[in-house]
Amino acid sequence: MRYVTVWIWLLFVAAPSWAVDCAALTFRGQGYTACTVDIRHDDIRLFLRAPDAVPYGDFLTLNLALAQQNLTLSFAMNAGMYHPDRSPVGYYVEQGVTRMRLLTRASPGNFGLLPNGVLCIGDRTIEVIETLRFAARNLVCRSASQSGPMLVIDGALHPRFLKDSRSRFIRNGVGMREGGQQAVFVMSKGFVTLHEFASLFKDHIGVSQALYFDGNASRLFSPQLNRDDPGRRMGPIIGTVVPKP
Repeated sequence: MRYVTVWIWLLFVAAPSWAVDCAALTFRGQGYTACTVDIRHDDIRLFLRAPDAVPYGDFLTLNLALAQQNLTLSFAMNAGMYHPDRSPVGYYVEQGVTRMRLLTRASPGNFGLLPNGVLCIGDRTIEVIETLRFAARNLVCRSASQSGPMLVIDGALHPRFLKDSRSRFIRNGVGMREGGQQAVFVMSKGFVTLHEFASLFKDHIGVSQALYFDGNASRLFSPQLNRDDPGRRMGPIIGTVVPKP
């Protein structure tokens, strides 16, 4: 009996702890992957450029850099739209330093399909906030990324989304749970419309605020799911880190 107990204990301590829980789900015939981050115990950060000022661009390069600090990613995905040089289109804060100013006017493309919004990570909260509200509150974010459009605003879908839209992409975004202590990061498995994607956040996940990240560069990293999506090089990346085993 003693040897059985020891063997079970070894299996337990050797099992990986990913911290962030990622799981597959299905809603109205479409598949998605949802990863829940809790600010109370998950170390979530934004990443853009390495110390040599070159954008990381992919999860492998970022993980190699984190290894120098004895850290590794436990979850990551692209986190907002970016220019060809991979600099962020909108407001961007990393480790308390503002790298790009807040944009409040309408502009071409999904980013400027107002209302858009900001993901603001503080020391105790992780919030999704519509851009003009964010500006009015004058919030201080440890990390922040502006993107657009908002998917869900106060429990309602973005007013410009069309149920019969023909625009379909693999899409990703984030929703805030009540209280601002949890965020749910979601990526679609197949091609979905903005209306379908937003409806997932509103009607299935049940969040009152959700923000769109992208539909051309959507990528997910989850060692829990043995997943490291290939694809085009990214701009801002959001991820949680844990001590390297």
